[in-house]
Amino acid sequence: MSEKLRILVTGFGPFPGAPWNPTQPLVSRLTRLRRPAFADVEISSHIFPVTYTAVDRELPQALAQHKPNALLMFGLAGRTGYLRVETRARNAVTMLWPDAAQARSRKGSIAGGADAQEFGPHTAKLLRAARATRIDARASRDAGSYLCNYLSWRAIEAVETDNGPRLAAFIHIPPLARGGAVRRKGFARITLDELVDAGEAMLMEMVRLARRAS
Repeated sequence: MSEKLRILVTGFGPFPGAPWNPTQPLVSRLTRLRRPAFADVEISSHIFPVTYTAVDRELPQALAQHKPNALLMFGLAGRTGYLRVETRARNAVTMLWPDAAQARSRKGSIAGGADAQEFGPHTAKLLRAARATRIDARASRDAGSYLCNYLSWRAIEAVETDNGPRLAAFIHIPPLARGGAVRRKGFARITLDELVDAGEAMLMEMVRLARRAS
C-alpha cells in the first residue's frame, strides 16, 4: 500500500486587537472533514502563537513531525471583508506593532536578498476552487508585514529545501462574529460555514496538486 498523502493545515491564536482568532475553528473543522477524496490523505493541524519566535521554533518542528507534502495556512486580515489568496510573501516585517509576546522586530526585513518570494502558479487554482463555492475571494500580492507574511516567507523557504513540503499557500480570512453566524452592516459578510466550504474546496485542490507534485 502506498504511503498516505499528508497535508498540514495551520492557523493562528489570538493577538493584540484580535482576542478571538477565527482561523482556529476554521482549521479545526477542516481537519475533521470526512470525505471520500480524503480517504487516503492524512490531514494534520497546527495553531501558531502569534510571535516571531514561535513561528521560527514551531514551523520546523511541525514539518519534522508531520512531514507534509503540502502546507495550507490561514491567517486573519482584520480590515478585509473577503477571502484573500496570497500569491507571495514580502521581505518586510513591521517595526511598529509588537507580536503577542510584546516583542518588536529590530529591522524592517526578514532576510537579505529578494524583495519578495512567490508561492507559485498553484495559487490561481486555489483561488478558482474558492470562487467555485461563490465566496468573495480575490488574489493578493501583499500579505502585510506582520506574522502572516512572516510565516509565509518561512514556509516558502521550507518548500525550497530538499525535505520540505512541495507546495505551500497562505489564505487570509476576514474577521467574524464569535461563532461565525452573524451578518450585520459594517461587519464581516462571510460566515464561518462559508469559509469552511471554501476551505474544503481549496483543501481538495491542494490534495490534487500535491499528488501531482509528489
